[in-house]
Parts: sequence; structure tokens; C-alpha cells
Amino acid sequence: RDAQESRGLGDVYKRQPPHILRTSVSRLPTSIYFCAMAKKKKRVDVVYSTNPNYGYDYDDNEEQETLAPNEQNLRILIDRKQRKGKTATLVEGFVGSADDLKDLGKMLKSKCGVGGSAKDGEIIIQGEVRDKVMDLLKAEGYNVKRVGG
Repeated sequence: RDAQESRGLGDVYKRQPPHILRTSVSRLPTSIYFCAMAKKKKRVDVVYSTNPNYGYDYDDNEEQETLAPNEQNLRILIDRKQRKGKTATLVEGFVGSADDLKDLGKMLKSKCGVGGSAKDGEIIIQGEVRDKVMDLLKAEGYNVKRVGG
């Protein structure tokens, strides 16, 4: 069926892969296309439904509750991949909110006197400071395991 053709009550419009979306958008008037893109709703898989009683599934991005330091099992490793030969110390296995991860990363970076980042559930510390990071985390009460070498 054509995208501009009227559909009956109860039709559900599902998200399409980008290549399908581009081909179908060319047939729509530009005013409809830009109106549809103006609001970003957090619905899962469904863009629009003509059924007034349709129950949308919403994306719930609830953050995990941060575990106590003695319940955390952190792995510390040295990584040289995709860093142009420079070494970095990785802390993986943190379970908790992004804010707590960033706070822990900030504490480690300041105590080691180096830069780094904390995102995607891991902390990246610049340089080969694995032993110092292990000592700092043990002093904070974390369960630490050395991985590799």
C-alpha cells in the first residue's frame, strides 16, 4: 500500500530500518516528514498507531542501583589496543549508576595524577598504573582482581 493512503482504525506503524525509511520518505510530503521528526518519543518499535486504545511500550532507562564496594568485583587490566601504542589501565565490572562510576573514575584519576574517562561501565586511566589503582581500590574496600600479566 502507498504511504499516503488512508489506513483503517487499528493499523500500527512500526519502525523501519534506515534504508527502507529513506525510500518511503521520498514519497511523503516534506511537511509530514519534518513534523514526524520534530518530537523524539521513547517508544519501542512503534512510531504511530491509529488505534486509540493501543498500549505503547516505552523504553525504561532505569539506572542500576550501585552495589556496596565490598560487593563489587572489579577487574583491572592493561590495554594497548586502538590507542596508537599508548598504554591504558582499564577498570571493568562496576555495577551501578553512571554518576557513581564517574565519581570513582575522578577519584582514581586525581590520586594517580593522570587523565582518563569513565563511560560504558568501565573506567579508562591513562598510563600503566595498574598496581597503584589496585591499591587505591583495595583501600576503598572494593574486591579487585588483576587480569593479564
